[in-house]
Amino acid sequence: MDSTTVKPERRPFSIKLWPPSENTRQMLVTRITDNLTTKSIFTQKYGSLSKEEAEENAKRIEDVAFSAASQHYEKEPDGDGGSAVQLYAKECSKLILEVLKKGPSKLEEKQAVSSQTGIVPQNTVFDISKASEGDRNSYTKICFSNRSFGLEAAHVADTILASIKNQLVEVDLSDFIAGRPEEEALEVMTIFSTALEGCALKSLNLSNNALGEKGVRAFQALLKSQSCLEELYLMNDGISEEAAEAVCELIPSTENLKVLKFHNNMTGDKGGLAISEVLRHSPLLEDFQCSSTRVGSEGGIALSEALKTCTHLKKLDIRDNLFGVEAGVALSKALSNYAGLTEVYLSYLNLEDDGARAIVNSLKESAPSLEVLDMAGNDITAEAAPSLAACIATKQHLIKLNLGENELKDEGAIQISKALEEGHIELKEVDMNTNSLGRVGARSLAKVVVQKPVFELLNINGNYISDEGIDEVKEIFKKFPTMLGPLDENDPEGGVDDEESGEGEDNDNELESKLENLEVDKE
Repeated sequence: MDSTTVKPERRPFSIKLWPPSENTRQMLVTRITDNLTTKSIFTQKYGSLSKEEAEENAKRIEDVAFSAASQHYEKEPDGDGGSAVQLYAKECSKLILEVLKKGPSKLEEKQAVSSQTGIVPQNTVFDISKASEGDRNSYTKICFSNRSFGLEAAHVADTILASIKNQLVEVDLSDFIAGRPEEEALEVMTIFSTALEGCALKSLNLSNNALGEKGVRAFQALLKSQSCLEELYLMNDGISEEAAEAVCELIPSTENLKVLKFHNNMTGDKGGLAISEVLRHSPLLEDFQCSSTRVGSEGGIALSEALKTCTHLKKLDIRDNLFGVEAGVALSKALSNYAGLTEVYLSYLNLEDDGARAIVNSLKESAPSLEVLDMAGNDITAEAAPSLAACIATKQHLIKLNLGENELKDEGAIQISKALEEGHIELKEVDMNTNSLGRVGARSLAKVVVQKPVFELLNINGNYISDEGIDEVKEIFKKFPTMLGPLDENDPEGGVDDEESGEGEDNDNELESKLENLEVDKE
């Protein structure tokens, strides 16, 4: 007999990572609940949820992420499921942040309704997975956000939506066709649009759908039937100039509009002209966002002219566009009309000194309750600092001031510090990063803001503060170290050589003298 041992043939060994077990899914729901309720940098910023509300959101988040990952896995059944797991985790993280940004539900509103009617509203938000024919009459809002509808699912929704549309006041269809081919996505949009035609909405959210002009026109039936809209969201939708013109053409009336958001689109100057026509017919507008939309000088001037109509404006966000000085000056004329303005975001508009001066001179005489002033990244130098300081000095309700990524230098920082000295007891955040600040400018800011009763964060990173200056600033914040932002990008040797520029201890003393004797015009 042959004594040679025959080794059994090795079979390939593989592990499938998808789908996860029920225990794993439940553990993730528990972890998401903890993330929504426990203290973190996100809950500190946006607020945490109650345990009951967190558990409800956690189950929904896990269910949506699981569905998206399962659909992904079906497309690659021969894989080990690793990419599905990654998508599962990514979707959960994204949805957790979205829930935190929305904040806790407004319990006081529910309590007010309860006290007036004796009934606490239940199930007012429609969930297609739980709806039954018997309880549909209670729904006033629908939210299909973050669910990718194909044709089959759209036809199911069609019948249900048609039966409840007359009672709806709020519709959220943001990101509801993700990953669908264009032809199918357009057909799905048309089905939803036809089903909802004629409902009298107050709020419509079509964000994150890569609409373009075709998508906007796919919603023609719904948009044309709206005459009572108070809120319209078209963010991250590929809104080109043609799409913007379609929006202007299709919505019959915006006279009740209070919120209009166009963030992150391809609107451009011609699209800006179309949006300006919408603004001209929106006299009640309170919150306007047209940020990151590639609008240049021509469109910026048109928007600025149209904004004169919107005298009830409370929040204006047009950052990250290509306005330039001329559009900035035009905008300053509109800003003089806003007595109720509380937040203004004008960063990265290429305003330069002349545009910035015109804007702050106008704001100085208006917006007495301004809480947020953001003018970062506008090439503002110390020459415009007196105007900035005079405006800031009058804004006693200021909570956040962002002048980062400019060229204000120590001289500008000293004047801003002096403007903040008196009052400003609500101030929480000052951002002067990347402003070519040195030791004196950093120290003057630190000395002022550390005394504010509710102050939270000073950002002076990315400057040219000497090692001695860093030590002095840290000493000022010794009792409140969390109020001082990171300094890892500070370059103590990045400024002009002291001997060549005449800077150093003598110049420090001169700047200190300026700080002591500076007068800020508050009139």
